[in-house]
Amino acid sequence: MIEKIKQLAKLSADQIVANRRHLHANPELSFQEFNTASFVAAQLKALQLSPEFMANTGVVAVIEGKKPQSRVVALRADIDALPIMEANEVSYKSTKQGVMHACGHDAHTASLLGTAHILNELKDSFEGTVKLIFQPAEEKAPGGASIMIKEGVLQNPAPQSIIGQHVAPQIPVGKIGFREGMYMASTDELFITVRGKGGHAAMPEFIIDPVLIASHIIVALQQVVSRNLSPKIPAVLSIGRIIANGATNVIPNEVTMEGTFRTMNEEWRAIAHTRMKKIAEGIAESMGGSCEFTIMKGYPFLVNEPALTRRVRKAATDFMGQENIIDLDLWMAGEDFAFYSQQIDACFYRLGTRNEARGIVSGVHTPTFDIDESALEIGAGLMAWLALEELRS
Repeated sequence: MIEKIKQLAKLSADQIVANRRHLHANPELSFQEFNTASFVAAQLKALQLSPEFMANTGVVAVIEGKKPQSRVVALRADIDALPIMEANEVSYKSTKQGVMHACGHDAHTASLLGTAHILNELKDSFEGTVKLIFQPAEEKAPGGASIMIKEGVLQNPAPQSIIGQHVAPQIPVGKIGFREGMYMASTDELFITVRGKGGHAAMPEFIIDPVLIASHIIVALQQVVSRNLSPKIPAVLSIGRIIANGATNVIPNEVTMEGTFRTMNEEWRAIAHTRMKKIAEGIAESMGGSCEFTIMKGYPFLVNEPALTRRVRKAATDFMGQENIIDLDLWMAGEDFAFYSQQIDACFYRLGTRNEARGIVSGVHTPTFDIDESALEIGAGLMAWLALEELRS
């Protein structure tokens, strides 16, 4: 079956690349992927499938083999782009000013469409159902995954497991990365406003300095991780933006700050939210000011269910060869695939797309990001094989 899948992937390779280039040239931002969704639906209809829309711009379809209710596995691709101006000079360069597929979602979508073609050709030779999820808005809170789950994407039929694939520009093309258990972090955004009483910088007796208060808060917040959390649990708290709109001799009335908090433990995450808020508000009050501390709760942490991940890794090894399978480290970035991983058994792996000889080395979320497109054939065939092996498990 592996050779048959590889043959079908090879035959589909040109179309997969063409689909990826079309998507890359026509990117759409989160929750605005109307043309992308229509394109995906048209491709699925051409395979005689019956796609349905969810979350406005999400698309879902099923491929049924024999005994379709015996087991269900879901495969997910995200479809949105980023607000980045592309700097690549390629024939498929983005035609949308300031919008770019800089995170590889065009590759994910084209690859899963290729997987759909392969599985549709093989539907008489497997038992069970494969659910295809083309999900919008991975890049923007609250995340398209959370909305699709609320709308029932994990029901009717209900998958026992879900598999996701993401490009990895740090991994050479032809190699695949896996990690069991904790993999990616929860992501929360912090918005802090410190209020005092502004005035002349040379007359401190008449002011309540919000700049000084904010400075104490920044230092104290680091204790939330360093002195409240077990070192066995990964966590990061960073303030990345501070605006104190005064001058050399002017103390402003308020200071605003923004930052991020990330961890890999949902219980600790809730505790940390409370402690951050108490520390900031307490410091401000003790120094005569006030603090408004708002937490925009983002995605949960992503966990790769160990037994499923071991099965998927073994199947990938059979398909790719042991020499092409690598171990992944913890990654403190966020990904809304985590919502699925909090609901059912999930495996999120990385598809190598790097090619140093061709200069394809830029990271995701950069204006020069691109992929070695030979990864698309690999990704489509591999995901088809993983789905069939999971149906047989």
